[in-house]
Amino acid sequence: MADLSNLAGLVSEPSGEIDSSVSSVSNRSLRLAEKEKRKGVADPFGLAVKYLSRVEAGTVVRGNDELERNMVRVETVALSKGLPPEVITVLLDLALSLNAGTANCTRVLKFLLPATVVPQEAIVKGVSWLCVGKMPMNAQVLFVRWVLTVFDLIDCKDDLRSIYGFIFSFVTEENLFPFICHLLYLLTMREHVHPYRVRKLLDIQAKMGRQPYLTQLLALYKVFRPDLVTLSLPSRVRTGFKNHNSTWKVALCAVQRKNKSAVLVDQSLSLDVKEKPSSRKRKLHHLAIPPLSSAFDSNSNKKVFRLQELRSFKELLENIHNIELPAQMGSLLGSALALHYLDCVQDESAFLRLNFWLGHSLQEEFLLCPVDGSSDNTSEAWRFLSTILFTQQFLQEGFSSTESFLYKFLRVWDGCLLRPQILDLLSDIPLMPSFYMHKLLFEPLKQLYFTSTVFFKCSVIECLNSMLVKWLTWHSVSASEGGLDISLNSNSTITMTLSGFMDSVMELVRFVGLLASEGLRLENCHVLLLNQTLAFYETVCDMFLKYSLPLIIMPPAGVFYPALFATDSISVDRLGYIMFRYRKNLTLAKKQEQQREQTFHISRNTYKEFNRNLQAMVNSMWNSWWCSPGSDIEIDKDLIALSKVAEPWCRFDLIHHPALFSYAIEFHQRCWPERKNVDLGSIKTGKYWNWYMEFLFNQGFDGLNNFIQTNTGHGSTLNSQEDGQPKSQP
Repeated sequence: MADLSNLAGLVSEPSGEIDSSVSSVSNRSLRLAEKEKRKGVADPFGLAVKYLSRVEAGTVVRGNDELERNMVRVETVALSKGLPPEVITVLLDLALSLNAGTANCTRVLKFLLPATVVPQEAIVKGVSWLCVGKMPMNAQVLFVRWVLTVFDLIDCKDDLRSIYGFIFSFVTEENLFPFICHLLYLLTMREHVHPYRVRKLLDIQAKMGRQPYLTQLLALYKVFRPDLVTLSLPSRVRTGFKNHNSTWKVALCAVQRKNKSAVLVDQSLSLDVKEKPSSRKRKLHHLAIPPLSSAFDSNSNKKVFRLQELRSFKELLENIHNIELPAQMGSLLGSALALHYLDCVQDESAFLRLNFWLGHSLQEEFLLCPVDGSSDNTSEAWRFLSTILFTQQFLQEGFSSTESFLYKFLRVWDGCLLRPQILDLLSDIPLMPSFYMHKLLFEPLKQLYFTSTVFFKCSVIECLNSMLVKWLTWHSVSASEGGLDISLNSNSTITMTLSGFMDSVMELVRFVGLLASEGLRLENCHVLLLNQTLAFYETVCDMFLKYSLPLIIMPPAGVFYPALFATDSISVDRLGYIMFRYRKNLTLAKKQEQQREQTFHISRNTYKEFNRNLQAMVNSMWNSWWCSPGSDIEIDKDLIALSKVAEPWCRFDLIHHPALFSYAIEFHQRCWPERKNVDLGSIKTGKYWNWYMEFLFNQGFDGLNNFIQTNTGHGSTLNSQEDGQPKSQP
């Protein structure tokens, strides 16, 4: 007891120190509590996330005001600023575990908008929840759709590809099937294609028929393993994966534009906030080329060389067999070295993925996205389409997805929006069968052409001329290689025989002849439109000699006679060159026919049409009789007499022609400077006629010189260039 009393005494002695210590601890606790309280007031979002992370299974949801209050706080921040990666992981686990109920599961998924990137660990864990089978089907569909929406924001995808088999197992779910096919399409690599998976997909196709999304996936499988997918697939597959996630994309774009994040979003996710219903006149908005990024984690065991690490062409050659394609194929468009790799390797799966990316971006976003028409949006679209043009010119071929987009866009295009880029893309369209050309190309172009200005008409003729040159160039290359089957796209299975190719070219030339004839009539033979038309027929007249195509098509009367009676000398000179080249081509064709060196024969009507045009041109310009009996422009003599024009029959010869009249006046002044009265008839007398011919053709009219020399035996001996291109007048 003494010991206890002493102990008690020992304890009671320093009572003052203990009291002060207890007081200090108490004050510190109060300060910490106050600090935590202030922190909670300053960061309610952090507290809300912390609360939601602690929600357990069995939590009462109905009437739970605290849960609702924290959910609203997180939802408000998500819709305004987006969510950081760690919060995405917490909320996705909360939703898919159903700890907060089924209603809150769909609610969370709808506002789950990332501010920067999405951690792949969150997606992998989400797939594991999907495999548990607790979620109702509508929640499962919503989750897979959300994954498709944010797919390009996932920081890495190697873990996702490692669970490819688990994802594939959901192809048997009818409601999930379209979205699972889309996700599998994005994840599939060569090592994922196995016989049992191909058999499974073919069994499903036998039951469901040819669904577009299933056809797309099988097409990709066939690229990787053509020995496994022996099923014949259509060469032109329409877009198989529809855009079901526009609401998410609109909200996601709004969040990222507010944040002005440094992380570039794939253009397929970049849509503007929808402020008005989509009109029929649809326009592009907010497109960007994504940066190069690897499909694999930097810590992955795969020994690959990433495209973003390339710094020179030498590095590309040294590592060409170890290069891994990027996670987002669209990023290839922004790298010249990546395009070199794509061109050298000729990987069909790479072209298929790039086509899919372009098709989704152009068709879903460009056509369906409303736009406010601001200059920033137009410049962004201009840069994007210019990048596609550069890529197609670099690869020397177009993309099938761009072609498909153009056919749809032409039907809603106003002819003004991004005109140079659209027409340049149009000129890259590869060869197509003639029966498709009318519906897909000619009809929409015809409507735009006849309702637009003369400058748009010139642009259309120039575009179709460029298209024809590219078609003929590809044919000449194929002919030089000794093949009759032509494929203008190395990644397309479409081939065409020479007769089919000739039918398509014939339809294109006749269509341009129709446009030009009616356009010249509507625009009163505008000089710009006439010269663009003649530039087109400079290509047409040389198809046999220059491009080895046994096809000669004469210009219609609505083009020939406006050029013959044109008031500008350049048009008349170009017509002379065209007729000179027609004669060269027809002469060689006739010679080869007589020697039986070619299978195809030029129609007799073509020779008759050429002779009729030749006679009209020689009669009017050389024989001084432009309206001879039996010609296409025969006019009644009484009607000519009413015009009271002196010597009307010679008004279109080399002296009196409106395009050459000024040169005749200048020559007359040089020869007879003392004369006050101009007598142009004196030019035809004696040596003056030869001097005039020399003077005229020395002005640079090489086309007219070649025509006159070939068909009459006269011409300039100093400046005769038989096979030269016509020079423009100085």
